[in-house]
Amino acid sequence: MSRDNLEKIIMKLPHALAGTMALTIFSATIPFAAPAHAQAYDPRYPVCLQVYDDMVHFTTDCSFTTMAQCAATASGRYAQCVVNPYYAGPNTKRAPRKKHPMQ
Repeated sequence: MSRDNLEKIIMKLPHALAGTMALTIFSATIPFAAPAHAQAYDPRYPVCLQVYDDMVHFTTDCSFTTMAQCAATASGRYAQCVVNPYYAGPNTKRAPRKKHPMQ
């Protein structure tokens, strides 16, 4: 092995080690990635119940029409009632517009 080849290998060695370390760290973190949980904010109901599984994770149930109804369900549980941020409002239909005769 010539001196030039040895110097080229020595120069590439830190880059190869850094790449190997990055790949190892990336591969080691994959099993710890948690799946994303979809939150169901039903726009038909104005109140949601958030039930906590632990200090950070909770499930959301937006199927309540009043805070009192939600509070009764939340009673005795590690839960809270919140206003549904995606509530679409009451489903009221507008009366058809009357056509005015042209003058």
